[in-house]
Parts: sequence; structure tokens; C-alpha cells
Amino acid sequence: MTQVVYDSTYEGWLTAVFEIYEYKFTDVVFAKEDASNSLLFSNLHMVATDIEKAKRVFDGLKKRLSASGLEMVYHAFLSEINKMDEILFQFVKYVFASSGNVEGDLSNNEVLAVRKAAHLTHRESHRMKAFIRFQLTKDQLYYAIIEPDCDVLPLIKDHFKKRYADQRWLIYDAKHKYGVYYDLENVETVQLQFDSKSNSSQILAEIADEQEGFFQDLWRRYFSSVNIESRKNMKLHIQHMPKRYWKNLVEKIPNIKN
Repeated sequence: MTQVVYDSTYEGWLTAVFEIYEYKFTDVVFAKEDASNSLLFSNLHMVATDIEKAKRVFDGLKKRLSASGLEMVYHAFLSEINKMDEILFQFVKYVFASSGNVEGDLSNNEVLAVRKAAHLTHRESHRMKAFIRFQLTKDQLYYAIIEPDCDVLPLIKDHFKKRYADQRWLIYDAKHKYGVYYDLENVETVQLQFDSKSNSSQILAEIADEQEGFFQDLWRRYFSSVNIESRKNMKLHIQHMPKRYWKNLVEKIPNIKN
């Protein structure tokens, strides 16, 4: 058994796929960044991301899949479902071994799993576009904290660049430990130390613009005013707005006055 270790990026995974074929590995497992301790006796293959190798695999898939099929593979990768990189590799093997387009073959376990994972990522990226709540700091930076299950920042950054083109903003993913920053011209990926628990009133008072609390209170009042108690359906509400998102939603955080 060969353990293939890559840098957790999509390009790194594509490079790994290329090298599995290049070196004719037959029994492989994937690992991100560090080898698994449970496979101490397996052969270890370290992958250095190579854009040219990644492009060759991508171009091969492009010849055999539709545009939506290529998007499906990428979205499935971003789902970060356990062992999805291995499932995707089995999917790729099926694609390359078939004479026709296989992305609609739901009788194949890998095809079905990839489609489900892609749908999960698409749904969560759609939710993030609606649930992100920016807060304004004293230096006029709008920031938001999210903790999605899937790695959705690559899918939503262009949406926010277009929607908030006239203001600086930062969206930080506390689960995946990186963010995207817009400086009025470009969107860049950033790594930083950020306290995901910084919703406490004391910390917010230190970094927030003096009017931020006022506008947050207005939003809570609006949210409360449009809520019709007699038509309240918590089951449906949670279905559309899962509880795991609540701690980063202004309308769900109590307005604690000093």
C-alpha cells in the first residue's frame, strides 16, 4: 500500500492523481500534509504540487466531462467529506477507463457519492451568501466570521467582491483557519490568528466602530418585527438556518448592554 501525501489543495490532489498513474501505484490511500500514524508500515509518497501535472489531469477530465461535471468534481473536493479525495480518485479512474461520459451513471457508487458531495458544497455556499453578517471595525474594515462544514470561500469570494465592491472586507473561516480579504481592488487569501469567539461585548467594544452596536440593534429589532409569532415554525426555520450558524448571526446574538 502506498500513502500519497499532498498539500490539501485541489492542485495538489490533481498532481497526486497524475503521479499515481506516472508511478503505476495500484493500492493507494491519500493523506493531507502529514502521513497517518495508522499506516506506519505503508510506502510513503510525498507529492510536491506541480501546476503542469495538475493541468494535464484537468485537461484529461475536461475532454471526458461536461463543464458541470468538472464543476461537480471541484465542489465535491471542497466538501471535505471523509476520504473524499480517495472517492474522487476512484471516480477519475472510472472516467478515464470509460469510452463515454459517465457523470450521469448513478448506478456507480463513486459517481453517486461525488454528486451528493458536490450538492452539499453548493448548498452550503448558497447559504453562506445569505447568512454572512459583516461587522464594522474602527478602521472601517467590514469583517465576518464563518464556520462552514465545507470549504466554501473559493466559491463565494467573487459574489462578495461584486456585491461590496466599494468597501474593504474580510471573511474569515474559523474552521478551515484562513480568510479572504478585499482591498477595493483584489481579493487575496490570508492566513492569520483570529479569535473565533470574539463576539463577546468586551472584545467587540475594543475593535468595533462606535456606530456598530446601534446598527446591530436596529437589525435585531427589524428581525424581531417581521417575525410573526403565530406562524412560527422552528422545524422549518432550523432546516433553512441550521443552528450551527447561529453564533455568527447578529440577529441570534443577544444584545448585551453594559
